[in-house]
Amino acid sequence: MTNTKILAPLAGKLIPLIEVDDPIFSKKTMGDGFGLIPTGHDIVAPVAGEVIALQGHAFGLHNSDGLDVLTHIGLETVSLDGKPFSWTIKKGDHVRAGDKVGSVDLAQITAANLSTTTMVVVTNTAERVDSLKVIDYKTVTAGEVVADVAIKQEIIETTKMSSSVKRSGNQYEGLAADIIAGVGGAQNVDKVIHCITRLRFYLKDHNIADNQAIESLDGIAGVNYADSLGQYQVVIGPAVADVYDEVITQLGDNVVDNDATDQAVAETRGGNGSKNPIVHAFQAIIGTITGSMMPIIGLLAAGGMLNGFLSLVSNQASFSAIYFINPASSTFTILQSMAMAPFYFLPILVGFSAAQQLKSDPFVVAAIGAFLVKPEFINLTNAHVVNNEIVQPGKIMGTLFGVSLNSSFFGLPINIPSYAYSIFPIIFAAWLARPVGNWLKKKLPLVLRSIFQPLLTLVVVASVVLILVGPAITLTSQGISTVINWLLHLNYPLSGLIIGGLYQALVIFGLHWMVVPLIANEIAQTGHSTLNAIVNFTMIAQGAGALAVWAKTKIPSLKGLAGAGFLSAMAGITEPAMYGINLKYGRVFWMANIGGAVGGFIAGLFNLNMYGFTGSLIGFPSFAVPKGQVGAGNNMLIFWIASAATIIVSFAMVYFFGFKDSDASEIKTVEKRNAFKDAAGK
Repeated sequence: MTNTKILAPLAGKLIPLIEVDDPIFSKKTMGDGFGLIPTGHDIVAPVAGEVIALQGHAFGLHNSDGLDVLTHIGLETVSLDGKPFSWTIKKGDHVRAGDKVGSVDLAQITAANLSTTTMVVVTNTAERVDSLKVIDYKTVTAGEVVADVAIKQEIIETTKMSSSVKRSGNQYEGLAADIIAGVGGAQNVDKVIHCITRLRFYLKDHNIADNQAIESLDGIAGVNYADSLGQYQVVIGPAVADVYDEVITQLGDNVVDNDATDQAVAETRGGNGSKNPIVHAFQAIIGTITGSMMPIIGLLAAGGMLNGFLSLVSNQASFSAIYFINPASSTFTILQSMAMAPFYFLPILVGFSAAQQLKSDPFVVAAIGAFLVKPEFINLTNAHVVNNEIVQPGKIMGTLFGVSLNSSFFGLPINIPSYAYSIFPIIFAAWLARPVGNWLKKKLPLVLRSIFQPLLTLVVVASVVLILVGPAITLTSQGISTVINWLLHLNYPLSGLIIGGLYQALVIFGLHWMVVPLIANEIAQTGHSTLNAIVNFTMIAQGAGALAVWAKTKIPSLKGLAGAGFLSAMAGITEPAMYGINLKYGRVFWMANIGGAVGGFIAGLFNLNMYGFTGSLIGFPSFAVPKGQVGAGNNMLIFWIASAATIIVSFAMVYFFGFKDSDASEIKTVEKRNAFKDAAGK
């Protein structure tokens, strides 16, 4: 049964309505309610609603439950022509329960030999009220809850049947319904959109919204009215997309306006974004990347922690003392496959997510991602086993700008890089799939569209990625690896400082893969790698940045995400920290990189060596000098010193200069916006 709370409109002593010296009220001809002998002067709204009547001595409100609540101050005070009263409202205004609406000079009423007794009645009691109970007839303060009104069940059922609000039965149904009620009901909502953490309502009248009621809901971090945007914002956190979907289910598609969403995003970004078109384009692309990653951050964090756990409990990293899972066992293989599957198949997951954000077909883009990591496709350039024999890939067909052409497509020599663990090519595919798919939709006959639109979109977009995007990334990566190799031979401390500060920026675009062969070559030739030691501290730095956010934020959802990102990064997987926290709040990423630069500088200064591939803190055994290997006896000590310096500097820079909770209110990521269109300046 639906209930409405009624507040005392003035401070004073409550009395039963039957004791009021006026038969119209005492016999409840006007409706059920209560009387009050006032002692205060400030008048507040007894319920939230629209002002439907206002005279010199009385005002009426209509609330979202359909109740008409009349507050009548004094008996026969209509004869005073409103002189004792001062009102701050007018007919048609919307007020919240407890809002001050005016004041009264009780002495003037008494001087006119009139009673100050005030009545609060529900004038449509017969039609809508099942019961009205006054909590206690006592002395109360203005705004105190004094009565409880239960709505008739048949009214509730009729409202349910006639309402456009639908329910889905999912876990956010109740929260969505409470939010809708809190903003004034479905009838008060024009449009609703969402960003990375907030539902953003365009309301007919934001004054109706009950901030206190919404803020008291489990799962709500706060509310805010952005006057410049005309938006009533409900702060939710990572679950915002799910809550938004349920709100739309209940309100209907009439409140969805994608054009208005894009326009609102542009307006909210306009004040915070750079006016420099290059910087603005970069911000837009980063926003799309982080937005595409957000839905799978939790999955990546879980995989990273599971992989770290496996390193601890197997002898994979020389932890023989606590070893109880054999790395050669099927158990280890199964668990590691569980942990690393989200990373290996990242193009599929990110493709689906990016397509949803960029409004292309998510299943087509996911299929393109699957194509990029399909074993037969990968084997075109990798040695593989067939019938217990090693089969070498096809011969190199030449080079283009130093990039080896390792395969062909319809006779055209091409370069095929590794797409596993990559995200930028598939995000580009998600962007391209929209215009290609839309063009095909317009040109293809309806009878052929269901089959040939996805087919041709897949072929065209995958071919463009294959011929243009992959080789472009390989070419750029190869150039970067040349520069890094030159730096390493020039000066180790300088290279440590630069690589330590900038390496994770390469990871964003998947440009770091050409650095991996340099590390592998170092280890193959010498048994150790200085470059890998430097890169190791960039991982620790990003984890420390997430740790600083965890320590500083008071937003529960953000604290949980940052904590998981830190643990995953310390286990050697930086994606949850990078894409879930650090890149999203840009200063966090760059402040953390300062710590990476410090760690890299120390590593280069003392010629720190790394004897394995497993990195971050969990990879510390990789810094133990194996027997027969050349290396300083204090190699492990240098690792811990550099790690401590990295964590301290990254943490301090982010804590003091890189993040504050107000950053969470700025829209920097998952807005429904075409980042590549922004990058093109269109």
